[in-house]
Amino acid sequence: MLTLHAGSDGQAVVVSGDRFAAVGPYEELLAEYGERARVRKWDGVLTPGRHEPDAVALLEAAYWPDPREAEELGTDPLTGAALTALGMTDTRWAASARRGVQRLLAAGTTTVAGPFTRPAVRSAVERSAIRVGAARPGALVPADVADFAVFAGDGRCLATVLGGRLVHRRA
Repeated sequence: MLTLHAGSDGQAVVVSGDRFAAVGPYEELLAEYGERARVRKWDGVLTPGRHEPDAVALLEAAYWPDPREAEELGTDPLTGAALTALGMTDTRWAASARRGVQRLLAAGTTTVAGPFTRPAVRSAVERSAIRVGAARPGALVPADVADFAVFAGDGRCLATVLGGRLVHRRA
């Protein structure tokens, strides 16, 4: 199935499977693909997404508390002595990494630096489809992997798409 994503600036992309089929002005792409594509209009600008060079520290040296732990641990990531006091297990690292990855996706992250040494963290990152060790995202180009983000004028990430799949959408 084709999906036409249109930004508020008049630019758009057509996604086919996990690739960009076309990139260009919305009106041109709508004329060519509109009858065959699902159309998603975003109130923001389509960009290649963010690159997170500190992903290893964010996911392997910090604990992202579960919302059910907020009263006891707060909502900010724990590091240093607070992290050591938790007595981390592989299961806890995996859950923390999944929550950390969700925060990265919510920020429009499409690529991260690696490598990840903790197997539980590495698995969580691989399952997310974020590109590890990839170069900083460049321009949106036809035939490239359909990884991009949509940012509102105030900088908030409205959506993140990895491999053509919508993996984050701001409510």
